[in-house]
Amino acid sequence: MALIVQKYGGTSVGNPERITAVAEKVAKFREDGHDVVVVVSAMSGETNRLTGLAQQINERPEARELDVLLSTGEQVTIALLSMAMHRLGLDAKSYTGGQVRILTDSVHCKARIVSIADQKIRDDLKAGRVVVVAGFQGVDENGSITTLGRGGSDTTAVALAAALKADECQIYTDVDGVYTTDPRVVSDARKIDVITYEEMLEMASLGAKVLQIRSVEFASKYNVPLRVLSSFEDGEGTLITSEEECMEQALISGIAFNRDEAKLTVAGVPDQPGVAHRILGPVSKANIEVDMIIQNVGDDNATDFTFTVHRNDYNIAKDILENVAKELGAKEVTGDVKIVKLSLVGVGMRSHAGIASKMFETLAQEGINIRMISTSEIKVSVVIDEKYLELGVRSLHTAFNLEQKGTP
Repeated sequence: MALIVQKYGGTSVGNPERITAVAEKVAKFREDGHDVVVVVSAMSGETNRLTGLAQQINERPEARELDVLLSTGEQVTIALLSMAMHRLGLDAKSYTGGQVRILTDSVHCKARIVSIADQKIRDDLKAGRVVVVAGFQGVDENGSITTLGRGGSDTTAVALAAALKADECQIYTDVDGVYTTDPRVVSDARKIDVITYEEMLEMASLGAKVLQIRSVEFASKYNVPLRVLSSFEDGEGTLITSEEECMEQALISGIAFNRDEAKLTVAGVPDQPGVAHRILGPVSKANIEVDMIIQNVGDDNATDFTFTVHRNDYNIAKDILENVAKELGAKEVTGDVKIVKLSLVGVGMRSHAGIASKMFETLAQEGINIRMISTSEIKVSVVIDEKYLELGVRSLHTAFNLEQKGTP
């Protein structure tokens, strides 16, 4: 008998018929003798609806109260799914994040899980129950409701799987696995059977929307086998596991891209120690994540400092930089929101030279100018103009033979 944690996303529980289908799927696992813990998201579109309601009341709602509101979406789903299971004769019990006692820090809307009190769940499983837990939420040490950010239900599921030492964590969604790139951009993108935590972590952080990055971090840290599956069709999906267990290591596993990028430049900054901190410190204090960074030193002992942020943070970051520029005596602050990040990912890069060169050559042949470059041991990322995104993805997918099975 295996202990399986299953997570169902918003489209998987988007209406009563789909909720009933999830209950039937869980029932089959129980019939096979498995213990099952189910984590669910809010019904498709519900979080957006609640956010819209909040903004009708207040354009900038207070974060604590926004968390109270948004957490109700998952509460609806756990109740409905438990009711559907009862109708099938299953003994099921639902819990909100606070009832389980998923303890988080106090950063509202972007909270991180600190610990999970798993005894209630273990007791229920021992009693033969299916446990249904609200994803995306928890409580801080003061008892305030917190949410984990978009995609946070994935993190809830993996964290529960780690705490319970589950045999597998299954993420059910509207796609049947992880692909070499977005099939909506490249029609012959190939489903990947097995991928390493490290590769998936890079792909998630670089824009692949299949899994939230923190869920992959949890899985990697606690060595939780993670599988991405479709709610709507049968199949083996994609297994995410350790490099030692991933026998087939392709040179390039996939191409990730992120449309939500924005670039900011502080030009004419005095080239002196501490400048980078004086620029990025205030941005960090505003809880804005900085991604790629480039610093160019000119002949006049001045430097241009460029970095990227999420497009949603662009205006706030630019306002902060305007004040910083005045303090530093910088020349100007400029920005660009019409950029995207394009990345090649693969553990096979470790033992092969020339990947970056081939990438740059391929883009150059298509007349695509590279604005920024970032590399690591298993990835190469470039920033390009937004209008060239699909052309860039398709040309690289072809150049590295990703539509074919096996190593190019």
